[in-house]
Amino acid sequence: MNILVTGGAGFIGSNFIRYLLDLSDEYFIINLDKLTYSGNLENLKDVKKGFSERYKFLKGDICDREKVRDIIKNYQIEAIINFAAETHVDRSIKEGSKLFIRTNILGTETLLSEGLSGNIRLYIQISTDEVYGSLGEEGIFTEKSVLSPTNPYSASKASADLLALSYFRTFGFPVIIVRSCNNFGPYRFPEKLIPLLITNAIEDKYLPIYGEGRNVREWIFVEDFCRAVYMVMNKSKLGEVYNISTGFQKRNIEVAELILKKFNKGKDLIRFVEDRKGHDWRYSMDFSKIKNEIGWNPGIDFERGLDDTIRWYSENSRWVKNVKSGEYLKYYEKYYGL
Repeated sequence: MNILVTGGAGFIGSNFIRYLLDLSDEYFIINLDKLTYSGNLENLKDVKKGFSERYKFLKGDICDREKVRDIIKNYQIEAIINFAAETHVDRSIKEGSKLFIRTNILGTETLLSEGLSGNIRLYIQISTDEVYGSLGEEGIFTEKSVLSPTNPYSASKASADLLALSYFRTFGFPVIIVRSCNNFGPYRFPEKLIPLLITNAIEDKYLPIYGEGRNVREWIFVEDFCRAVYMVMNKSKLGEVYNISTGFQKRNIEVAELILKKFNKGKDLIRFVEDRKGHDWRYSMDFSKIKNEIGWNPGIDFERGLDDTIRWYSENSRWVKNVKSGEYLKYYEKYYGL
């Protein structure tokens, strides 16, 4: 199967490409990525060397209609998996929503319309639990919950979901939506909570926590999420939405304290900072649909995943240094001539 993976140089996309190529030799993957600040080709250096006959990187924007059309035609694309997105909530608040609307909504529309014209057999939209909005101390979201996003990022992702589903209902386009809780693991850009806390702990820097750290997030190790997407590719019904979550809920302060404990460092490194505007209190999703219909269950618990993540960041200090300094951008010229 020839698959177009968009945003494949990012955290989840790069892990998924590696997962799929390791799993089976029946897949040929085109990775289309614009290479914004969070896209890092070093994430795929081993893939480029080990799977050169079944993997190709193309630099480009999912909003570039002509490029997307040419890729679908020239590489006989059968499936599109859209990981490409502007994702960081803080950036959507502080820097404005225009870029989020362009990439997350208009980019999705380009993929949908060109995929429809190109008669692809499968389109998977990678979404987020944040489209449902915020929960109090009780309650859980199901796939039938009302979408109620509370920030520009999550609003743009909810819009993309609705647009994708409209293509299924109007045109019979083969859409599936997966909504994930917070992913963590290797290659995560260190502006996100867990890699930021880990890399700061390694460097004996303060661990910044919003407000009082009582906000709750649900966590999934990225390998588990990749396996879920693979199972959705092969076993799910078209036009469906699947929540992918784990039940591993942690307050942000608990995550920070656990990381410090694993480094044998004191809680005095925690620093509470001004809370995020419109900070969602808690996310929680029911994943019984994917469990019952497809047979997926999380296989890696939170603490084991955290141990693996800490080990990876501890053993890959050069990657961390290159990302935090911006040196990773030079890799593009050296290995790809970009």
